[in-house]
Amino acid sequence: METVYINSPLGITKIIGDENGIAVISVSDMGSNEISKTIPDVLQEAVLQLQEYFEGKRTDFDLKLNPKGTEFQQKVWKSLLEIPYGKTVSYMDQSKKLGDVKAIRAVASANGKNPLWIVVPCHRVIGTNGSLTGYAGGLSRKKWLLEHENPSTQQSLF
Repeated sequence: METVYINSPLGITKIIGDENGIAVISVSDMGSNEISKTIPDVLQEAVLQLQEYFEGKRTDFDLKLNPKGTEFQQKVWKSLLEIPYGKTVSYMDQSKKLGDVKAIRAVASANGKNPLWIVVPCHRVIGTNGSLTGYAGGLSRKKWLLEHENPSTQQSLF
């Protein structure tokens, strides 16, 4: 597995992957001294596509993904890929789509364990009442991402 650290508008982004696909994309507030000086060949396309996303030039990703998780988590993460850019769904909507309304907490938990920040768009899942709820990257990042994808909804979602 190769690892690269890049700057993004929301912090330092870590990308981990190999020839089998991208396994992890995460963000943190680490110091800028962690930025990679070189980008491994196998991660160059992921870096390029994330940069295009932040520049507003990309609305979907075309990357080979290889996240690690349980069968249920994989199913939940796959359903996230169906949420269009600039749109949101509720955790209840996602649970219904997956066929089990009672699984809402398990679905929310699986969303929280999504290892592929932005590319698998768990930030597009909100509370049934429209509130921003739970986000591993922090609610301020979730708000930024939703506004980036849909600038016409600049109103506060809190």
